[in-house]
Amino acid sequence: MALEKPYQDVPGTTIFDAEQSRKGYWLNQFCMSLMKAENRARFKADEAAYLDGWPMTDAQRAAVRARDLNECIRLGGNIYFLAKLGATDGRSFQQMAGSMTGMTETEYREMMLRGGRSIEGNRFVGEDGDAQAHRQPQGAAGKTADTET
Repeated sequence: MALEKPYQDVPGTTIFDAEQSRKGYWLNQFCMSLMKAENRARFKADEAAYLDGWPMTDAQRAAVRARDLNECIRLGGNIYFLAKLGATDGRSFQQMAGSMTGMTETEYREMMLRGGRSIEGNRFVGEDGDAQAHRQPQGAAGKTADTET
């Protein structure tokens, strides 16, 4: 069975395309509203009331209240907009990314300094070894002597 969109086969990855953008429009607009100090103050004072002012789905509101960033992304959120929510909570981007991977901020930082996640098992769904060897390796683990500069 052919995939409607060939990029849907990347394990654990939600691609922010036009469909995701439409699905998450109001979630992302809510996040952008947090750029203004008065909106951050209103949100912190009463999250439920502030969220009720946005025509998001119940699932999107629940994901925001739970700070479940992976679910927010599945529901159309864009990480660059969601960063405004993290900043409102006083969280760094590394803290946010760590929470999305089940790691602490320190564990996430150390993993990234070591070159990121291994490409093995992360090429495409149903990966069988080097069937996708033509794809660009990720992180230092994928570098070879002829690719280093």
